[in-house]
Amino acid sequence: MIHAKDINEQSKWQELTPGCEIYEPGTAVLTKTGEWRTMTPHWDPEKCKQCLLCAPYCPDSSIPVKDGKRSDFDFDHCKGCGICYKVCPFHAISFGKEDE
Repeated sequence: MIHAKDINEQSKWQELTPGCEIYEPGTAVLTKTGEWRTMTPHWDPEKCKQCLLCAPYCPDSSIPVKDGKRSDFDFDHCKGCGICYKVCPFHAISFGKEDE
């Protein structure tokens, strides 16, 4: 069986699983999907009260939390859905076009 980390543009279709299914868990981190984003969240640490409400709502786990505190976004995986912006009660997250 071929592992997800070994699949790339050079992989032959004969080496892949039927239907190109991935049979191992935790492979989303291998695929950087942030470049799909057209809207970008911006975090203001001065306004943030570290309530961490944004983190569990993020469908892509793009809000790193370490030692009970969040840090800036993981833009390699953030797709710019805006959910974090909508749930932040302290307006510590703004949301706009990529180049803003």
